[in-house]
Amino acid sequence: MPVNLLITNVPESMAAKLRARAERNDRSLQGELMAILENAATEPNVSRAGASGVRHKTEVTTARADGLLDRLLAIAGERGIDTTTRLTREQAHDRKVLRKSSV
Repeated sequence: MPVNLLITNVPESMAAKLRARAERNDRSLQGELMAILENAATEPNVSRAGASGVRHKTEVTTARADGLLDRLLAIAGERGIDTTTRLTREQAHDRKVLRKSSV
């Protein structure tokens, strides 16, 4: 059975942004809000800071990410790519900068 939800005291600037987003997506405001809620309800839980800046505890599932990483490493191995050496973020950035400067 459907449930009616009511959101009150929405700032006009936010309402205008939501109306514009709904128009860009060829939806009514109600349809856009439903799409936003559906997306929020189905995306993986991520730890985010609330308006107060306090982090909320959320369930983080890494099984899918680990499985994907294992698959990618297997594909790389099948193609002869060496996956034993992993660069830090800084090393990867430095390598990218060097490649751009030598072109």
